[in-house]
Formats: sequence, structure tokens, C-alpha cells
Amino acid sequence: MPDFDTLLTNGTIVDGTGAPRQQGDIGLKDGRIAALGDLEGRTSDRTLDLQGQIVAPGFIDVHTHYDAQVFWDPTLSPSSNHGVTTVVGGNCGFSIAPLSPGAGDYLTRMLARVEGMPLESLQQGVPWNWTSFAEYLASFEKDLAINAGFMVGHSALRRVVMGEKAVGHEADDSQIEAMVDLLHESLRGGGLGFSSSVAPTHNDGDGQPVPSRHAAREELIALAGALRDHEGTSLEFLPGVGPFQDYERELMADLSCAAQRALNWNVLVVNSYQPDHPANQLSAADFAAEKGGRVVALTLPQVMSLRLNFISGFIFDALPGFAEIIALPLPERIRKFADPEVRRELGERAASPEAGGMAFFANWSLYRIDEAFTPENKRYEGRTVGEIAAEENKPPLDVLLDIAVADDLRTSFKPDMPGDDDESWALRAKVWQDDRTLIGASDAGAHLDMIDTFAVSTMLLGPGVRERNLLSLEEAVHQLTDLPGRLYGFTHRGRIAEGWHADLVVFDPDLIGAGPVHTRADLPGGAARLYAEAKGISRVLVAGTDILVDGKPTGATPGRVMRSGIDTAATGLS
Repeated sequence: MPDFDTLLTNGTIVDGTGAPRQQGDIGLKDGRIAALGDLEGRTSDRTLDLQGQIVAPGFIDVHTHYDAQVFWDPTLSPSSNHGVTTVVGGNCGFSIAPLSPGAGDYLTRMLARVEGMPLESLQQGVPWNWTSFAEYLASFEKDLAINAGFMVGHSALRRVVMGEKAVGHEADDSQIEAMVDLLHESLRGGGLGFSSSVAPTHNDGDGQPVPSRHAAREELIALAGALRDHEGTSLEFLPGVGPFQDYERELMADLSCAAQRALNWNVLVVNSYQPDHPANQLSAADFAAEKGGRVVALTLPQVMSLRLNFISGFIFDALPGFAEIIALPLPERIRKFADPEVRRELGERAASPEAGGMAFFANWSLYRIDEAFTPENKRYEGRTVGEIAAEENKPPLDVLLDIAVADDLRTSFKPDMPGDDDESWALRAKVWQDDRTLIGASDAGAHLDMIDTFAVSTMLLGPGVRERNLLSLEEAVHQLTDLPGRLYGFTHRGRIAEGWHADLVVFDPDLIGAGPVHTRADLPGGAARLYAEAKGISRVLVAGTDILVDGKPTGATPGRVMRSGIDTAATGLS
């Protein structure tokens, strides 16, 4: 009988703890790390010579939206291509379980709108045939390449309990009690915790605020408090947009204290355009600590690149007046956006204090035409609205909407986001190492036509470490593995240590990075998504089994569903 199933030799081990790298071998047996060090002379079913490449724990991504994609893509790409071996879904209150007969259609249309998932893919690729959270998890657990756990979403709970009154109504005492009971049942069924949102960018398929945005404070506190009864559960929340107000700090602190769990929120964006922004938002962590709670900000390691359009309307619909129009059927929406009087009112409201923290997105001149569809509009691709407005002597908002209307609103606009300057990168690096933050916020599986933040891991290791030397490789791996693993209480995941799960990624530190973003039409119904391959990653293993080799899936499905109290241990406030 060989000593190991697999023996990895001549690798450079970065173990996830932040400790200095070491040369050594790794022996894998029965999905676990059986031995480390000089293993010369030990026997194995197969031996892989890593030739000095880095071997690190598989990366852990705690903010994804793979709740639907698990049904058509067991690899959960592109995350797995970028070295991720464990993901958490069901964030922002948007789980797709529990479910009731009347909730499926609503949740489908909500996800299509608020998380940018093609409606045809959700309708054709997801069976929608479960009721309980446990049944949902069981429906795909035998066909996962990587590990996946899911939060119990507030909007789903509200829709199941309150039906159509989930939107536009506060819950009464009996409805809150029913939601708490349903949350308890869902957590016993394997839910990793509770997630919710009050963010103004979150609107449903009808253009109305999603159900969680209609909850009173008492409802939020009661649901968070249910976590105390379930070991290894976590708390995730989306506050408002822009600088925090006192009521937001108080709410997050109180939610953490009620749950006796760390609350993580999404997303802290750092750039030199708003140099004081991190201090304001991280003050929520200090406020919570004074009250006995813990608040952790998820932050990105890269410049956030957005592609916006008036079909989904995401981001635009958080500007005053836009949501009501975007909720209209497409022909009527086009007529409204072509109306000079409507444009005048939209422009005035977007430029007023009413826009609040979304005011940046009303800087129409900064939008670049990323992709156009009519021959006339194709000539504008790559140019900014400001350039075209100056050339044609037209107001920037008129230029933007003229182009969109001519394309039946399909035009993709890319705001020139600040953040790729040296000062922004220095600010970002400082925030990465603040213990009030966690690198993450990938949103992988969502906003498929809009963002490329799914490459969090390779963007940190490429531009952040290899190109700019803002963080040591050891600390970067620690940020991507052990820290999120401990926040969510994953047992024996996130480090390379004897007895821990053999979830590993092998990469060349001189090549690691993300490839160019492109469109890939591989979703159910023929829909497309933004995608990028990883560079420099040669092998990804889950439970000691290769799931990707040189970027190609092997077809193996050794991943497992992460269930609270089984795959997680006590989380608490530490």
C-alpha cells in the first residue's frame, strides 16, 4: 500500500498563515494533507514534480452569487480557474432557497434584475423544484468540482412568508416570528448564515426595492439574533451607498451584537478620487467594537471596471427618477428616454443633493462607449461621451441617451473609474493590511455583463504583488486563504497543514495574473457573460483531486456542500 495517493515534490510551500515560504514536499491521502517536508523515499500512486512553483491553499471567496450557476456549471468558473476552491453564495439577501410555489418566478426576475443574470439562463438552467433550504443544497451536492456554501437570504425568507406583501409592507409580529422560524429551519438544513441588504442599488424585476429593503429595524435584529442558536454561522449585510451615516453604523453594530457574529459588508472601494472615504467607512468597525460587536469591510484589490447599460439598468436605477423608467417595458422605456422633457428632469434630479452617494454616476461626460450595435453608433466605440458632446455641441446626457436609444438601449457604457494611479494603489495596499478589512467582494456569478471583479485572487497576486510589490506573496496568500477561512469558521481549510483538507493551487509567481476580459457565450439559453482566464496557474486540486490542469477542467467533482456546524466551527466575534 503506497504511503500517499499523490506526492507533490520540489514545490515552494506558502502555507496560508503568513509564514515565510519553504521548500518541501506534500503527501496527500484520502483528500487530506498527510505529510509535509522532505518526503524522499516515501511511496505514492502518483508523483508530481512542481519544479519550484508555489503551492498554496486553495483560495476562499466569501462573496459570490453562484446560487443558480451550480446547476449548469460544477466548476463554478471563472472562480475555479483563478485558484478558488471554496465559495460562499447567497449574499446580499439573494438566496434562491427557501422557496414556495409563488416565490420562484419572483426570485427569478429579481435575480435577473438585481444581480445581472440572464433571465433565459435562470429559467432554462435552474429546476426551481425545491422547498426547503436542505432540499436546495441536496439537489446539486453530488456534482460540484469545488466547495460551495450558501447564506440564507432575507429577501427569499420575506417572499416565502409574506408573499406579494414582501414588497411595500413592514412585517407584523407574527410574520417576523414566521421568518425567524424559517431561518432556524434553513440553518439546521445547512445554511451558512443570514444575509440582507438595504442598498439603494438593489431593486427587483418590477423596479421596486427588493423585499429586504422594506424591513423594519426590529425585523433585521430578530433575524440576526437567530444565528446565536447555530454553531458556525455567519452574518453578511449591504448598507447604503457612499459615506456612512450614524444610523448605518448603529444598525451594523446592533446586528453584530444581536447575532454575536462578525458582520461583513460589501464593498469598500479605495481610490485617490475619495482619499478620505476608507476612514469614514472603516469607522463603522470602530463603532461596533465599542458596543461589543465586530464589523468587517470587504474590499477589492483592483480598479473596479464597470460596463453599464439601460437594459438591465443596474447602477443607473439608483439615480433619482431612473428606476421608474427602467421598470417600464422596453418600447415604453425607449420612448421615455427619447423625451426631451424627461431628460431634463432626470438631469436636474441626478445633479441635485437627492443623488447622494450615487452622484459620481451622474458624471455623464466620463462614460466611454464600450460596445455599440448600430453602424452609426459603432464609430463612437472607445470614445467618451464628453468628447462626443464637445464635438457635436450637445449636452452630455443627451449624447448618452441618443446613443442608447439608437441601440434599443443595448449600448454598453464604461465609466472611467478612478483608481489606477500610484496614489490609489498605495491607499489600497494600506487598506488591505487593516484588520478591519478582508480582501474579497468578487461578486462572481453576478453582473455577468457588467463587471470583471471575479478575478480577485489573480489581480491581487498579479498587479498587487508581482507588478507593484505592495504586499509580500506570503501575506497576499494569507489574505486569500486563512483570513476568510477563519472569518467563516471553515474547519481545516485555508492552510497547508497536516490533517487539513487537500484543497490546493499551484502557480508560477512570475506569471500569475488575470488574462484579458472577453465575452463568452456559454450560458443556458445561449446567453453570454464576461470572462477572463487566469495566467500562471498550472493546477487546482480539491480534496487531493485535480479539478483543473493548465486551465482545463478535468471533469472531476470532488467538491462538497459546506454546511454550518458540519463544515464550519464556532465563528463568534473573534
